[in-house]
Amino acid sequence: METSSGNSGGGGLRVVVTGATGNVGTSVVRALAREPGVGSVLGLARRLPELDVPGVEWGAVDLSADGDEPRLGRYVADADAVVHLAWRFGPTHDPVTTWRANVLGTLRVAEAVAAAHIPALVCASSVGAYSPGPESGAPVSEAWPTHGWPDAAYSREKAYLERVLDTFERDHPQTRVVRMRPAFLFKEESASEQRRIFAGRFVPGRLFRPDLLPLLPEPSGLRFQVLHTDDAADAYVRAVLRDVRGAFNLAADPVVDGALLGEMFGARPVRVPAGAVRGALATAWHLRLAPASPGLFDLLRHIPVMSTDRARDELDWSPTASSVEALEAFLRGVRAGAGDDTAPLAGRRVA
Repeated sequence: METSSGNSGGGGLRVVVTGATGNVGTSVVRALAREPGVGSVLGLARRLPELDVPGVEWGAVDLSADGDEPRLGRYVADADAVVHLAWRFGPTHDPVTTWRANVLGTLRVAEAVAAAHIPALVCASSVGAYSPGPESGAPVSEAWPTHGWPDAAYSREKAYLERVLDTFERDHPQTRVVRMRPAFLFKEESASEQRRIFAGRFVPGRLFRPDLLPLLPEPSGLRFQVLHTDDAADAYVRAVLRDVRGAFNLAADPVVDGALLGEMFGARPVRVPAGAVRGALATAWHLRLAPASPGLFDLLRHIPVMSTDRARDELDWSPTASSVEALEAFLRGVRAGAGDDTAPLAGRRVA
């Protein structure tokens, strides 16, 4: 088996993590490596990283590529649990590429897990899988419909994978399936990647300074949840170790809105029509000046607020960082050009 840099321990669970070099993956492999009940961790990614995490081995596999299935099968053959995190957010102008990576890639992981009779599959879903929330704005439980927002490829793919997991659970009851539905995940080390994904690689990090924003445009109805990535990783580890099944919402308090963002930036929120914001974003996206599609903006406006009671009760989980602290970590990272020693997270300062 081709692996690179790391040491596997003796005894304990053997856990394989796909998408191990991304925002969530780097936090999950580190958290698993610190866990006494885990004996070894194998992180899988398209490209082997320079990242050295004691107790973690690395393997290269492309889940979107036809012909890599045998390699994937060998990697997961003797695992006690597979944590599936691999995901591509872009290119947003090429939904076929993201479909191959995200949907077909997940199908390949599910087939490999089934063939090897792996006891547990912990899969990354998202708040983006949910249908629009209730008009009252009340928090929703994991029972809320997961039909997504049809105009956003990210949401369509997450919702489709919920159906894939429904079928997998029905056909393979011997495998314990857990679906994590986190809010937007931020940490300092992922800031450069997320700036490139949502704002573009040429947007200067210095623009994210509070003193440059006396007024903060606030699209009407803006309201969403945030979580520090390390707190999400803690929930993933608990799901690996505990005999739980089903979906878990993950988010931190408080809910983020225009007023809270205004306080963070020391700026006065100014209400702007959502249609105007969407129109400007659509123009920039069609001109390929912005990587985030207008469908993602629509998704942001319609996602529900989630209740995290089940995660708190059954995983004994609670976030250690508030949503404000998670956003502050992200902003520090953007301004510093922070990153990690992996291809997705590599820092790149745009002064």
